[in-house]
Amino acid sequence: MKKKLNVLLSAALAAAMTASLAACGDQSVSSTTAAAESAATEAGDASQAESGSADSSSEGAADSIVTEQTDLTFIFADGDEGAKKAMNEIVNRFNETYDMITVTIEPGTGGNYSELLKTKDSVGEFPEVMEMRDTAMYVRAGKLAPLPDDIVSLFKAPMEFNGEVYTAALAGENTNGIIYNKTYFDENGLTEPTTYDEFIELCQTIKDKGDMAPLVVGGQDLWHMGFWFNKAYDDQVMSVDPDFIEHCYDGSKDFSDPAIKSTFEEMIQIMEYAQDGWVSTPDAQITTFLVNDMAAMMYSGTHMFSQISQADPDFEMGWFPIPSPDGKVRLVGGSGIGGLAISAEAAQDPNKKAAAEEFIKFFFAPENYKVYCENLSAVPSTVETPDLDILPVLQEVIDATGTADTLTPMWNGKSGNNELPPDFRNFTYKTLIEVLQGTRDIDSACEEMNKTWQVAAESFNPVTGAGIE
Repeated sequence: MKKKLNVLLSAALAAAMTASLAACGDQSVSSTTAAAESAATEAGDASQAESGSADSSSEGAADSIVTEQTDLTFIFADGDEGAKKAMNEIVNRFNETYDMITVTIEPGTGGNYSELLKTKDSVGEFPEVMEMRDTAMYVRAGKLAPLPDDIVSLFKAPMEFNGEVYTAALAGENTNGIIYNKTYFDENGLTEPTTYDEFIELCQTIKDKGDMAPLVVGGQDLWHMGFWFNKAYDDQVMSVDPDFIEHCYDGSKDFSDPAIKSTFEEMIQIMEYAQDGWVSTPDAQITTFLVNDMAAMMYSGTHMFSQISQADPDFEMGWFPIPSPDGKVRLVGGSGIGGLAISAEAAQDPNKKAAAEEFIKFFFAPENYKVYCENLSAVPSTVETPDLDILPVLQEVIDATGTADTLTPMWNGKSGNNELPPDFRNFTYKTLIEVLQGTRDIDSACEEMNKTWQVAAESFNPVTGAGIE
């Protein structure tokens, strides 16, 4: 298929290049393709309608990004159906646009993405372009290439690592909160809680009614448990020591700290209201519980809004943040260190480098990025934001991030002296599940976390420099 999104009018192309230069600094013609496509779409569509065919010179300009047929592999965390749909659509659009570049999605397992990427790396199948989450680890290993200025300038607040930007943030950090059945709340005179105690009382009220579980939890997926752990960790640890991890590195604190024990205690209290069998329920099924009146509430990110609407277009959902026990509202949000990245190996090949950079710019062009943001109900990270058709609940989230007492990445998404050692995050979540199931007590859990931390910190410690190149 010929270039569906090509810029067709030279005047429109010039205007788009001028706007892009003013916003983003000096760029080459090829580096402004994505911005030009956005600005010239309307004019291009009109031209196609009149001529009935694409402009061959524009096709040539797009093809000239590479000097020969260039293939790229692309991998992303495909456990979320919205992400899968959006990624496939944008990749298809790109492949339709560039005859000499082909991006191939390598399917994941829908499970532990970090482990999948490690496996790909270990067998020599590290992709050319990927969704990167453990950015610092891969940067230190020399696996990622820094992004050029004409990509970095597309974003509001790019996250630097050692003075370079390695990832194009897919969205603002995914803000978690309670998504609830508004019809059920209205019919039963239930209201959104304004304090932590009111939240627990709300859960107990629903539990006492006995017609559905207060909360649905997808405990089969460790990353889902991470949402809940981060909530309790923010409440109990971050509220008293935002640099707790750094202090564990320097030895002034450890995981026997009362704040860590309080984190487990808060989780035990909350999980009393989860559905039966939560530990074997995958995240992919929690929408079913909500829309089929099997649970009144779920705690997750904004990516769930579109999934719920697709599962039941008539389902009326509400949203609220769970306040901390001290009365403050602490939310996940702001810029993170993850996003789309290019492998260092691919960057050594001029054609692959040019194609990979063009793919990222194409991805974040407003008409394409709109697909991603709307499918995942994501808060845009770009300077030029797409025109989104969003649900009212998403606007509530955006408003809440503007008034929250704190807005930070997940505990495992921090960099510098508060960056976690590799694999410590998943170990913590597994230990959490053991505590919640009653197979391990809190003191034993803290002891095991200390042992694991000591081993991990011997090979990775940003405070002492161990494992840091």
